Amino acid sequence: MAKFSSITKNLKGDIFGGLTAGIVALPLALAFGIQAFGVIDAQEIPNIGAIGALAGLVGAMMLGFFAALFGGTPSQISGPTGPMTVITSSFISTIWASTQTHDISTVLVAMALAGLFCGLFQILFGIIKIGKYIRYIPYPVLSGFMSGIGIIIILQQIYPLFGLKSPVLIVDMITQLPDKIDGFNHLALLFGLATIAIIYLFPLITKKIPATLVALVIVSVISVVFFKDFDLTIGEIPSGFPLPIFLQNGIDLSSINWPVVINMSVIPGLTLAGLGSIDTLLTSVVADNITKTKHNSNRELIGQGIGNMMAGLFGGLSGAGATMRTVVNVKSGGSSRISGMVHALLLLGILLGLGSFVKYVPLSVLSGILITVGISIIDFKGLKDLFKIPRADAFVMVIVLLLTVFIDLLVAVGIGMVISCVFFMKHTSDIVENSYESHGLTSFDRTSPWADEAELTDEIKRHIYIVRLNGPIFFGSVTRFQEIMHSVPDTMKIVIIRMKLVAFIDQSGAYAMETAIKDLQDKGIEVLMTRIQPQPKAMLKTLKVIPDLVKEESTFATFEECAQYLKEKFDN
Repeated sequence: MAKFSSITKNLKGDIFGGLTAGIVALPLALAFGIQAFGVIDAQEIPNIGAIGALAGLVGAMMLGFFAALFGGTPSQISGPTGPMTVITSSFISTIWASTQTHDISTVLVAMALAGLFCGLFQILFGIIKIGKYIRYIPYPVLSGFMSGIGIIIILQQIYPLFGLKSPVLIVDMITQLPDKIDGFNHLALLFGLATIAIIYLFPLITKKIPATLVALVIVSVISVVFFKDFDLTIGEIPSGFPLPIFLQNGIDLSSINWPVVINMSVIPGLTLAGLGSIDTLLTSVVADNITKTKHNSNRELIGQGIGNMMAGLFGGLSGAGATMRTVVNVKSGGSSRISGMVHALLLLGILLGLGSFVKYVPLSVLSGILITVGISIIDFKGLKDLFKIPRADAFVMVIVLLLTVFIDLLVAVGIGMVISCVFFMKHTSDIVENSYESHGLTSFDRTSPWADEAELTDEIKRHIYIVRLNGPIFFGSVTRFQEIMHSVPDTMKIVIIRMKLVAFIDQSGAYAMETAIKDLQDKGIEVLMTRIQPQPKAMLKTLKVIPDLVKEESTFATFEECAQYLKEKFDN
């Protein structure tokens, strides 16, 4: 009874958060579905837009409900995401090209099998407790990867924005654009640009209504009312509760070469599982930071696996935890798994009752929405700091970005991890060789006082919180560092970060330090730093953490100088 009460105590907030997240999810689900199937020529399969839109909606509904029900991040909203859609689109393109007769049944069944394999692998990841290893992915790898995904999404939507059929390969999208642009559809471009403008400008009026939904409705209504002959639209999607893919009308199971299709679906399923797990657990960390809670990463992977299996079984897109939708849910009052289930039920209601209205949505409107999604995925902060961060981090970021865009997503992450590990081993070797004080110290400690703290008075101790850092702050230790910083009581007046034993800080560590300091200062807590070694100090100054966040006068060469500052402050 007590557990039930704890789940329902925020029922109103969960319902409102789920409804708001569902409204945000609707245009994205349609857009991601269209993108995934956009590689198939509409002249060969006239209703391909409707097929894609339905797959997006079903994926968002099934994954959203079951990941919320079984997952380990209560406030998380799951559904199709940009990175997962890029993988699915590439897989659909491969399957489509491999069928000599261009059989849509083979494509749909293969996508379903890939989703089932994705779910199975994610459940396995959760069972063997692989979730804890996600934290060892360095920031430059994630930054380059996400920026590459953003660029791919934008490039894939340039042609539909102009009302044109997009080539499959990224290189072709770039090289063929000058030749194909002459035949663009003026109305399609107008609708797409209007969508982008509304998405960026409407929040200046109010942020209470999702701008993507406003853009979708306004431009679609204008298209229907004033341009009735415009035919580059989604097309009518089937209404009603979806059937399992193997029971759906139009799926010819006898035409499928099962051994080949199953074999071709395993590796994409593993790719989706790996990417979806990373995407999800990163969103879980975001949710933790906002809600001040702690997710269960392995349970989350199992919940995502069940959700993706159900999405695949019913012909929906595979997906992951969605950062924007999760943040919207939390900001709107959602805090428990009920909110994610409400979000899915709203999409089901739309599928049951409003499917006939979706057919009027221009495809270029969805392209405009996806272009803004692609722009939001690009890590502009990381790119802006490209010439400020260590050259090793910058090199990794650029390599991963280029490999992601032009070669392969998993290859990009794999090579980025290898290069990062090599660079980190070199950094660690240099530290061990050149820094006696930091030798062998690789943990955080906030409980054992150091000898020079003995003279602090009880009055001072009541108001300060000391964080003692015992080693490099790098991508592998950032999670523990964040846990320590989140544990600082809100009642403290001053936090002292002791940096004497921190001989090295990488980009991941510097950004984590910046975020932690901002969070403390937002609570009105003063931050002091002592004994900052040369490399960390240079890094923090380059990124303007010092002096923009922590003033020079708030950094001390020794703890004794800091203690004297505290004595004078509290004596007054």
